Amino acid sequence: MKSRFTAMGAAALVSAGLGLFAPGAEATLKPGDPAPDFTTQASLGGKTYTYSLADQLKKGPVVLYFYPAAFTKGCTIEAHEFADAVDQYKKLGATVIGVSHDNIETLTKFSVSECRSKFPVAADEDSKIIKAYDASMPMHEAMANRVSYVIAPDGKIIYEYTSLAPDQHVENTLRALREWSAQHPQQ
Repeated sequence: MKSRFTAMGAAALVSAGLGLFAPGAEATLKPGDPAPDFTTQASLGGKTYTYSLADQLKKGPVVLYFYPAAFTKGCTIEAHEFADAVDQYKKLGATVIGVSHDNIETLTKFSVSECRSKFPVAADEDSKIIKAYDASMPMHEAMANRVSYVIAPDGKIIYEYTSLAPDQHVENTLRALREWSAQHPQQ
């Protein structure tokens, strides 16, 4: 009887675990979709300012990445990787911005220490941007999942990648930008 109960319990756990990967667990905005416009408070190098996606897109492609929470292990790793790659993004004419549910005071500190004053991070305390990009954490809608988008200057999404693992976001978005840049030489 005990082994039957264990098998039933295991089946229930597997079934519950599959719910994490059900439709809606991944970002649904896909290449070709319009990127929702937003304006919010951001911080770069400890200085707070108003960030406008529309204004930034006038300068070139934008890599918009969502992350769960500042100063957590995975988010710190990811911020370091994006900071290390900023010059590669610039060579491709692109900018980077990170967005989380954190408040601007926390992000002002995070922008200096973990983002190394190389790119801005934006506050989305009411989760409106997170929800507009379908980037909510499956089990906690107010918090962002780890989702990266590449947005072309025309406001269309050209790449999307979702994975809670912090590695591959930089590599994948750079690859997508290189492919896009090869097809769209700067004028």
